[in-house]
Amino acid sequence: MNDPVRLEALETLDAIERHGSFAAAAAALYRVPSAVSYTVSQLESDLGIAVFDRSGHRAVLTPAGRLLLDEGRRILTASRELGAAAQRLADHWEPELRLAVDGLIAPQQLWPAIGALQRAHPAINLRVCGEVLGGTWEALIEDRVDLAIGVAEPPAGAGIRRAPFTQVTFLFCCAPDHPLAAIEHPLTEDELRAWRAVVVADSARHLSARSAGLLDGQPRLTVTTMHSKIEAIEQGLGIGHCPAAWVQTALAAGRLVERPLATPRDSQRTHLLWRTAAPGRALQWFLERLESTAT
Repeated sequence: MNDPVRLEALETLDAIERHGSFAAAAAALYRVPSAVSYTVSQLESDLGIAVFDRSGHRAVLTPAGRLLLDEGRRILTASRELGAAAQRLADHWEPELRLAVDGLIAPQQLWPAIGALQRAHPAINLRVCGEVLGGTWEALIEDRVDLAIGVAEPPAGAGIRRAPFTQVTFLFCCAPDHPLAAIEHPLTEDELRAWRAVVVADSARHLSARSAGLLDGQPRLTVTTMHSKIEAIEQGLGIGHCPAAWVQTALAAGRLVERPLATPRDSQRTHLLWRTAAPGRALQWFLERLESTAT
C-alpha cells in the first residue's frame, strides 16, 4: 500500500509550480534546494510514480504530477480553512450564524448589517430563513436559529433574552384599479369586509397558528410570504395591511395605492430574541449592529 501523501510534500509541489523552479521554491519555503529535491524524490518513491519529467532543460509536471498538485491544492486549502475555523471557534467566533426573519421586516432593513458582517468576518457563514408570526419565535425555541428578528408580541419564555428592534407602521393598500381605490373618505370596516383580504399564513409548525389584520367574516387569500402578499395585492387579487418598508417602492411606482381607514391599524413594536446561554462573538457582533441600526 502506498504511504499517505504528507501536507509538506503538497506544499512543496505547490511552491515549485508557483515559483517556477526548485531553487525558487526552496527560497520561498526558507529551505535549502537539496531539501526540496529530497521531498520530491521521497514523494515519488512513496507513490511509485514520476511527479516531474526531468528529461528537458527544466523539470515539468507529469500528468500524474499535475493531478496530484491540482487535488493537493484542494487539500491544502481545506487544511488551512480547517485550522482557521478551529481557531475562530476557540476564540468563540461561530462558524455559522442562523437568522430567522419575520415577514414584518423588509429585506432591505437587514442587508446593511449582513453586508457589514461579511466584510468584517468573511469566513462566517450566514443562513437566513423567512418566518411568519409564531413561526419566527418557534424557530428560536426549537434551536433551528440563533437569532429571531422582528418578533411581535413574543410570549414569555424561560432562557430567552430580548431587545427592542423596529416599530413597524402599517399602510392599507390596494391596486390602483380596485374599487376601493376610488373611494375618497376613510374606509370603514363594513366597506373592507366586502372585499377579499390577502393574508400571510403563520409559519409555525407546532405552535397554534395566529392571524393579524383580518376582519371577522372577511373572505381571504392566504399566501406564505409577505412578498407574495404584496404581489397579489398589486394584481388586484385582494386588499390588506402592509408594512410600510415593504411597499415604499410599489407606492412610489403607482403599482399600489394607500387608502385611509376609519380605524387605522396600530403600529407594532418588534423585537430581537436570542437564547440566554452565552452568545458567540458573531451573534454579539450582529446584535450590536442591529441594535444600533434600530436606535
